[in-house]
Amino acid sequence: MAKTKTAFFCQNCGAQYAKWVGQCTSCKQWNTIVEEVIQKEEKPAWKANSNPSKRISAPVRVSEITQEKELRLNTQDLEFNRVLGGGLVPGSLTLLGGEPGIGKSTLLLQIALKLPFKTLYVSGEESQKQIKMRADRILPNSENCFILTETKTQNIFQQISELEPDLVIIDSIQTLHTNYVDSGAGSISQIRECTAELIKFAKETHTPVILVGHITKDGNIAGPKILEHMVDTVLQFEGDRNYVYRILRSLKNRFGSTAELGIYEMQGSGLREVNNPSEVLISKNDEDLSGTAIAATVEGMRPLLIEIQALVSSAVYGTPQRSATGFNAKRLNMLLAVLEKRAGFKLGAKDVFLNITGGISVDDPAIDLAVMASILSSNADIPIEKGVCFAAEVGLAGEIRPVQRVDQRILEAEKLGFSTIYVSKNNKIGLKNPNIQVHLVSKIEDVVSQLFG
Repeated sequence: MAKTKTAFFCQNCGAQYAKWVGQCTSCKQWNTIVEEVIQKEEKPAWKANSNPSKRISAPVRVSEITQEKELRLNTQDLEFNRVLGGGLVPGSLTLLGGEPGIGKSTLLLQIALKLPFKTLYVSGEESQKQIKMRADRILPNSENCFILTETKTQNIFQQISELEPDLVIIDSIQTLHTNYVDSGAGSISQIRECTAELIKFAKETHTPVILVGHITKDGNIAGPKILEHMVDTVLQFEGDRNYVYRILRSLKNRFGSTAELGIYEMQGSGLREVNNPSEVLISKNDEDLSGTAIAATVEGMRPLLIEIQALVSSAVYGTPQRSATGFNAKRLNMLLAVLEKRAGFKLGAKDVFLNITGGISVDDPAIDLAVMASILSSNADIPIEKGVCFAAEVGLAGEIRPVQRVDQRILEAEKLGFSTIYVSKNNKIGLKNPNIQVHLVSKIEDVVSQLFG
């Protein structure tokens, strides 16, 4: 056996050092450098089968490379497929991160139970009986899902060779360890080595692998940052555990867009796909309340209607408060300055609180006009008429600027029963005779006069 070697790793970012230092030069964190034992053998953990994947061994002109249609595995979950870009790509490695108890294991287990092909669910955190109790709530009878409780990669690959599954789910990567590295499970070197072995297995057998990853207190995926660079797709499962709704986002995707969004509702029988999130994000309140406006936004390819709430009150202390939940606070300050300069509203001595309902965060500039309308409605204590929504950006000169894909926003508002939508006068609308009244406005003063005049 080779001589034992040690190295020093930063537990925050994964940077490697030859000796101990007090501060990591990469992430500037103090006291995060830990010594780990590194000792690797010559033989690999995963032995390739007799039919290895074909590889390009010589340079080839781009024009000579034949492009075949990309085949994807349907996960039987519309929201999961949408975020992935159409399904799982054979040979891909997907990393799913999220807070403890948010529902990562539940989501992957119910996908494994519904799949029509053979799936191996490897758990290093729960026993088979615990997983069985959860499976009984989701889908009691599944003939294609196999459960393995193991943490050593050599034993896992041995079972994979015998079972030959079409999909492998690892819950979680921080619990795995390999014999070829002597440090403890969850350490930087163990995570990196186990992931490298799984990548080699996935690429040589064209079997998709999904990894569950823990996150740190800052919300980042635990382990070395190189872990996110090694995998093909990084998904983030987020939401407040006090709410029933969960949001699945794509932070990195080599096979699709990172702008897509999946929404789930947590129930006793698992996670339910929310195919029409606009109905979820808009409250069913029959009373006319001031400070509420509806905005038409777009997340990826999906149009959404969201509810924006604002509260404007006199400042109790000398300095007024500016608070925004789900919206950029700096952009809120900019919009307040535009209202004061261009529309003449004196909000400098008032507290302004803004909230996007449903617990989601939106950075689409097309909700600017709805934010302003909700603030003005709360300031005047005059409710906006029901059936009115907004889709426009507001510039520093108070002009109403056009937004992209306005036709999709109008159609979504029409489908949900809205009667009026405010858009920019400079938008080119391709719809002919829509069943919704489209108000074309050019300045913020026009909107104020039409809504509160």
